[in-house]
Amino acid sequence: MTITRSIPVAVQVNQILRERIRLGVYPPGGKLPSESELSQEFDVSRATIRTVLARMAAEGLILRKQGDGTYVNEHIRDVNTHLGGLWEFSRLIENSGYQPSINSLSITQRASTEHEAHLLDIQPGNEVLSLRRLFFADEDPVILATNVIPNARIDPTAGEPDGRLRIHEFIQRYCHRKIAYAVSDVRAGVADYEIAHILNWQPDSPLLKIEIIFYDRDNSPLVCGQSYLNDAILRLRLVQAWE
Repeated sequence: MTITRSIPVAVQVNQILRERIRLGVYPPGGKLPSESELSQEFDVSRATIRTVLARMAAEGLILRKQGDGTYVNEHIRDVNTHLGGLWEFSRLIENSGYQPSINSLSITQRASTEHEAHLLDIQPGNEVLSLRRLFFADEDPVILATNVIPNARIDPTAGEPDGRLRIHEFIQRYCHRKIAYAVSDVRAGVADYEIAHILNWQPDSPLLKIEIIFYDRDNSPLVCGQSYLNDAILRLRLVQAWE
């Protein structure tokens, strides 16, 4: 398999192996090729392969058995997400066994609040693009998400924003950047009348409230957001190494 040298090789190998696990090329409980085989396939050093496998093992995606080899964690079959992709909501819905869809409720330009400016490392009052979207699992509304992006990071020649895109696709198309990681704050929330009405939920009933910041590889904040998730439909199960 050809590796593009303009992108760090460890990043590419990591992405390819994860995608193979997601697609079932390496099924739960199945054995991965040896370090030597992977090194030869990707034309990279064994040290690179070891680095990638160590990271995946730290997340609990794979299990490394001394003298036997590397296996996909068999409990992955019962897990609908992992730490690396937890807050990509469409993928979360897919991995929970539903068909995802996104309804763009509003796309507005406005001044940033002090809290948003702090999270995004901009000045209070700077213009931002606010996306409010509703995610469906099959026909059921399950996540109400609001994402805020600084106008200064948006390419004005990229065209009208498409609120139906997944967040990483939106950032790539309109900001020409890639999300590298996210920092999340998850807590219990309560559905007010508006949120309850949108999510077809009971007012004053508990929901998961998620506040999140997406960063690029330069540690620059790209997007901040606040979402409400109906975990009565989307049950979160994660796998994480404990060492």
